[in-house]
Amino acid sequence: MNANNVLKLVRLTEKSNKLSSEYGQYTFEVFPSATKYTIAEAVEKTFKVSVTRVNIQNYRGKNKKARNGRPITTSDYKKAIVTLKAGDKIELV
Repeated sequence: MNANNVLKLVRLTEKSNKLSSEYGQYTFEVFPSATKYTIAEAVEKTFKVSVTRVNIQNYRGKNKKARNGRPITTSDYKKAIVTLKAGDKIELV
């Protein structure tokens, strides 16, 4: 599977920055069809690192209201937290 069909973007939040600095875990938003194995393979090929573990979380879109009062929902998404081998690092900036 191509890495462009697996990884969407890197999530850069306060929590994800803390995880990456303390534990070597990086957070990615991935396509809904991605599995743990395809995510690990895509990260290893893209960033040339060794992946030890992948955790996946599915998020449901939030209910909101449009300007005219109609109910809408935001998009569902899937998040992956990838743990790297000790000593490996991904340069994001």
